[in-house]
Amino acid sequence: MKIRALAVASLFVLSAAAIRASTMVENFAVNPSLQGWQVYGDASLFQWNSTNGTLAVTWDSSQTNSYFYRPLGRTLTKADGFCVQFELTLNDATATGFFEIAIGLCRLADITSPQFSRANVNSPNLVEFDYYPTGPNSYGPSIDATLIDQHSLFYFAYDATQALAAGTTYHILLIHPAGASTVRGVVMANGEVVTTLPDVYAGGADDFSLDTLSINNYTTTDDIYGDSLLAHGAVDNLVIASPLPVDKITAIGPGQVQFASDTNWIYTLEATADFKTWSVASPGISGNGTNLVLQDTNALPEHANYRVRAELP
Repeated sequence: MKIRALAVASLFVLSAAAIRASTMVENFAVNPSLQGWQVYGDASLFQWNSTNGTLAVTWDSSQTNSYFYRPLGRTLTKADGFCVQFELTLNDATATGFFEIAIGLCRLADITSPQFSRANVNSPNLVEFDYYPTGPNSYGPSIDATLIDQHSLFYFAYDATQALAAGTTYHILLIHPAGASTVRGVVMANGEVVTTLPDVYAGGADDFSLDTLSINNYTTTDDIYGDSLLAHGAVDNLVIASPLPVDKITAIGPGQVQFASDTNWIYTLEATADFKTWSVASPGISGNGTNLVLQDTNALPEHANYRVRAELP
């Protein structure tokens, strides 16, 4: 078997157990106000569903900037590697023009400032998932992973070919490698990859400062373009981890990869020949805190490529 180039994208699947100091998990099993969550703005937009163990959210751009947020207890910058994951189920979503549902990381002092305006591009220090729905006179749909630096300069990866279906639970992942001026995104449903956000807007992203995890309702009351948004849905299983549980992966032999591991994670090697269908190539192995080697035990043809899945046990 020839040694093929290693797939550059790694996929992280996080669960709500074995939490370490640099990982925050919220599954809404108990009242989130007891877990450090707070509301800025219109509290009626965010309602804990104790029966389903989810957070019911209304995104209504006719309302004020409003956030359901939890401080990280630390500040993340461009130098840090981190990932954010959550589940999103939309009941409905419609937009006029181009406006977004947003969930991700921010700097609390910025988003609560009177000068902050996502509609008019005065919105520094954000790393977030954005979904722009379709609707009358809409320019959507678009699924985006967005990075906005301290100067309100943008970078984003996006997919404008498909919408998020009502009633489907999507598993959404944002990945920022340490030192990168970019952010990557993966959207999954029913265990299958929906999109890896293949298109890129290469903006001028510089350093940034993030200290809060937040579900964001942005207003268009100050919008000069006539955009609007109304959506209802549920958010669940929010996770942020830093540093990344797996970063640089090196191919060291046929079907064999090596990477720096963490003791709190279980790592599984996955293989593909076409980047559409992935299969388990080795059993899950606990990290050892040093370099870990995974070996393909079900050798694929010579065109195989690999990625590593990291899970909390």
